[in-house]
Amino acid sequence: MIRTETPPPPSPGVLDNLKPTTDSPEGFAHWFVGIPLHVILIIVISTVVLGLLRRLIRTITSHVAEGTPIAARTGLRDTSVGGALLKADPLATARRAQRARTLDTVLRSTTTILVASIALFLVLDQLGVNIAPFIASAGIVGVALGFGAQSLVKDFLTGTFMLLEDQYGVGDVIDAGPASGTVEAVTLRVTKIRDADGTLWYIPNGSMLRVGNKTQGWATATVEVDVDYFADLDEVRMLLEEATSQVAADPELGPELLGEPTITGIEKLSADAVTMRLRVRTSPAKQWEVARALRAATRQVLEQAGVPLAGQNDRMAARQAARAEARADDRSQAEQDQAEHGAEAPGDDSLDTTTPPAPPAPPPA
Repeated sequence: MIRTETPPPPSPGVLDNLKPTTDSPEGFAHWFVGIPLHVILIIVISTVVLGLLRRLIRTITSHVAEGTPIAARTGLRDTSVGGALLKADPLATARRAQRARTLDTVLRSTTTILVASIALFLVLDQLGVNIAPFIASAGIVGVALGFGAQSLVKDFLTGTFMLLEDQYGVGDVIDAGPASGTVEAVTLRVTKIRDADGTLWYIPNGSMLRVGNKTQGWATATVEVDVDYFADLDEVRMLLEEATSQVAADPELGPELLGEPTITGIEKLSADAVTMRLRVRTSPAKQWEVARALRAATRQVLEQAGVPLAGQNDRMAARQAARAEARADDRSQAEQDQAEHGAEAPGDDSLDTTTPPAPPAPPPA
């Protein structure tokens, strides 16, 4: 007797799980509360979670753009004066806006990919698809990308932490090692820096081992003056303080000075010069302009006081002698002009000898 084995029934496919098993209302309801309802719930919950996360990200990035931390808000922002103060600096505003846009784009894209991937795997699992191979493949691809694109991953991670820590932003003047200049754009992968020669540098974030920010918080204007070896240092100190007072009285640069100047003693001593150093705290990115104004004011007060710079003693004496001679010539010329004008006496009517005309004759009787 030949025994025949009945082949097993074919396993249902993915689309077969979505077909109703019966046409009766009770069977349809029983079928609907199974896989279809689970799929719908997964999609709805994923959409709601994604919407909430995107809204949270938008709120955080908006606070970053406005410069008000969400965890430490104060009443300053609620006043008109406070809002004006927070948005007064255009460089800081552009910097915050750049950070906000970058963070918003990265966080929203990452959140969308994560939520969509999780929802897709859950739906496939409900449909009876074995998702273990997909997870294993994703792990293998991730490992391959990690080994093959280490520098790219390093750039993105460094850029993310750089933005979160606010190390620098658009408008800052930084020293990044390979290049120094003004930051024009910041992304997660590269930083664009424009140097003093106009060259635009593209520096990968992962290659910057250290960054020096010259325009964050406050800065210091430093001026070094080499005076003659035999100059009176106390007088030089007073003259440097006078030069700082002149700059502080300037209506444009005066508000940029943030404290009293610091004049140190002898910084360097050579055979023909004594170096004095002047320091004053300034607003960010204003230290170079203030330093130039301090040098001009220092040159003026030293020249007026007759204090020569190093190696300029003979030239200072010759210049002073020439000025004294010019003043003497001007004085003698003025005295000569005064004498010439004094010799011309004004006219006197009492000394006029001119015969007046005869009166007219009387008419005949």
